[in-house]
Amino acid sequence: MFNAIAISQIYVLDQDEALDFYVGKLGLEVNSDQDLGFMRWLTVSVPGDPGRQVLLETPGPPALDDVTAQQVRELVTKGATGGSLFFTTADCRKTYEMLLAKGVEFTDGPTERPYGIDCGLRDPFGNRIRFSQPLPAPAQTPRDGKRR
Repeated sequence: MFNAIAISQIYVLDQDEALDFYVGKLGLEVNSDQDLGFMRWLTVSVPGDPGRQVLLETPGPPALDDVTAQQVRELVTKGATGGSLFFTTADCRKTYEMLLAKGVEFTDGPTERPYGIDCGLRDPFGNRIRFSQPLPAPAQTPRDGKRR
């Protein structure tokens, strides 16, 4: 059966603008940037984790016809495509301040949640992005393996 997710996909309206945002502002790395003729294959990942990539795809052929691609572009602009990315960080407040200084606009500032500290933002195309500083995992006892 499956053992990992290698590539996830979100729609962006301009791949160069997406690179500026995801690499220039969020600090991700380019994994692949290839002209396949029928499309540009552009993936990014968290530095040091190239096994999990995000395909930054423009709506269009070969997956979508022109009419459907236009409908998807309209939905992306509204933030209604369901495209979401979730990241973790060791220090949510520090990451928030660093990104704020780079001009990233947030929908939610750092907030204490039952699972940790959480933030929300949108990319220039309307895709939702969240990052959190998870709470430490509960300790397990060697005797019974139950979490405390």
